[in-house]
Amino acid sequence: MALGSLVKSLQNIMRNDAGINGDAQRIEQMTWLFFLKIYDAKEEEWEFHDESYESIIPEELRWHSWAVDNSDGKALTGDSLLDFVNNRLFPTLSGLDLGPDAPLCQIVVKAAFTDANNYMKDGILLRQVVNAIDGAVDFTEYKERHAFGEIYETILKDLQSAGNAGEFYTPRAVTDFMAEMLAPKLGEKVADFACGTGGFLTSALKILSSQVETPADEELYSSAVYGMEKKQLPYLLCVTNMLLHDIDNPNIFHGNSLEKDIREYRHKDGAQFDVVLMNPPYGGSEKASIQNNFPTSLRSSETADLFLALILYRLKPGGRAAVIVPDGFLFGSDSAKLEIKRRLLEEFNLHTVVRMPQSVFAPYTSITTNILFFDNTHRSEGVWFYRIDMPEGYKHFSKTKPMRKEHFDQVIAWWDDRKPLSVDGKPKSQHFSVDELKDMQLNFDQCGYPHDEEIVLEPEELIRQYRVKRTALDNEIDEKLGQICGILGIGA
Repeated sequence: MALGSLVKSLQNIMRNDAGINGDAQRIEQMTWLFFLKIYDAKEEEWEFHDESYESIIPEELRWHSWAVDNSDGKALTGDSLLDFVNNRLFPTLSGLDLGPDAPLCQIVVKAAFTDANNYMKDGILLRQVVNAIDGAVDFTEYKERHAFGEIYETILKDLQSAGNAGEFYTPRAVTDFMAEMLAPKLGEKVADFACGTGGFLTSALKILSSQVETPADEELYSSAVYGMEKKQLPYLLCVTNMLLHDIDNPNIFHGNSLEKDIREYRHKDGAQFDVVLMNPPYGGSEKASIQNNFPTSLRSSETADLFLALILYRLKPGGRAAVIVPDGFLFGSDSAKLEIKRRLLEEFNLHTVVRMPQSVFAPYTSITTNILFFDNTHRSEGVWFYRIDMPEGYKHFSKTKPMRKEHFDQVIAWWDDRKPLSVDGKPKSQHFSVDELKDMQLNFDQCGYPHDEEIVLEPEELIRQYRVKRTALDNEIDEKLGQICGILGIGA
């Protein structure tokens, strides 16, 4: 079976189960199963390299002990399988007793099952799903393990159409572009404080993996990324993704990055990062207790604003960041947005704003987004704005025609040779000094997308034009009707 079709096959099996309602639950169901199989493959690898390795998972609960069907009639199925999963597997893994010094590879197992669910009620169908997953890929084989990316991408795309789960996914072309512009290096720490399924982290790892040459480099690579995710499903997908990228002890945590007082981060070892890549959740709101973790001037009910403020406190001196923000941040004039923009200019070096087309996230959201590039080196000396126009032949991006990496080629070429550009007399790229932006009340809505001006006609002229159009359409219909009647030999 082709890997890309495996997800569809699993979903079709689960559609016959009365316990599962909708794509989001089907995705969650297959995700914890994939995690257990992949974790089992990783443990086999760890045991091979370390004879003293001991699994945190009891032997009878490890994938190879219960999931593998040897066609000898002994594999659990039906009610026995349901009883095992619901009353032994889940309670044990979610209740693992871990000491304070437990390695991350053990912590992720407990975290993965703390809020996970087995939705299936038909043990025979569950056995069919388990068998399909077990027979699909041998994750002990390096090539097949990395072929899981095809399955993984299918799951991510399905997430987009599974209700609210779509907020977790940023197109791969966008994450790759942002990571390449920041160019992380081995020895640096890369963070995403709302990491979702790990798209930004994997884009950074792709760059870092090409720099690995020695065992010491491998150590740096394995500890290069940090992430935190609030919601269970994307968290579990992210952890699985890290294991597949040979991050054996993933610094990925299940929680809310906004729950701690951000003022403490500037004085806490290991709390700041060299590189931050993010697409913060936007459009949401946070309760007052969360807002109290921020200085009064930065308090906001808008989630994206709070994450931007968090980055200001967690970006190392000399560090650099690329962050996606909605249009509302650029022209927003509430006190928190103005204070963040002021700090980006006066305390940080905001140097580039890349405007992206409205349909980058289509058809899942129509919100227009932008990328802020800034670093913690010195105060801004001015900001370049660059607009990415829709590629030739595209009216808009869509699920079947998404934004691709080559659509960033022009901005990449412009990046190291910046100059003002215009299209049809309207600015495509332009530099603004800090004073100019302040004179515009910190309105960052520059080099935006041209809009066709709508001509408002006088009522009499509007009525006249409609009558002309109606007459022309009536005449066209009469002509076609006459032709049809002539062919049929009947009167019109």
